[in-house]
Amino acid sequence: MSTIEIARPPQEVFAFATDPRHFAEWQRDVVNVRMLGDSQFATTRRFAGAKRTLTQEITRNDPPHSWAARAIDGPIRASATITVEPIEDGTRSRVIFTLDFEGHGSGAPLIPLVRRQAEKGAPTSYRNLEQLLENRR
Repeated sequence: MSTIEIARPPQEVFAFATDPRHFAEWQRDVVNVRMLGDSQFATTRRFAGAKRTLTQEITRNDPPHSWAARAIDGPIRASATITVEPIEDGTRSRVIFTLDFEGHGSGAPLIPLVRRQAEKGAPTSYRNLEQLLENRR
């Protein structure tokens, strides 16, 4: 779990952070996202020098409070949640991220490596989100 604070209202933070079409703007490993409908999207990410595309589905969408998605294919499947809480009378937001991985088949032994990589890289993505939103005045 990681937490950041962003000097923007919760509605604005939630709308941007949970829209898969914006992921490549702030998530450092995302190359491309293609919407497959209202609740599914395909995300192409860079991992270990290669590009991998996974299908994900949105499992919760409760604006402007909580959002969750999980991968539904591939040997390594991520599950992520984003929770946005108002602070300072709703002028700022506290954003809580959770991220975990499941291995299927050949991906199972790679989970410790994937978790370590995510622990190193995710904070950069979260700072990118904070800077991007705070600079959009």
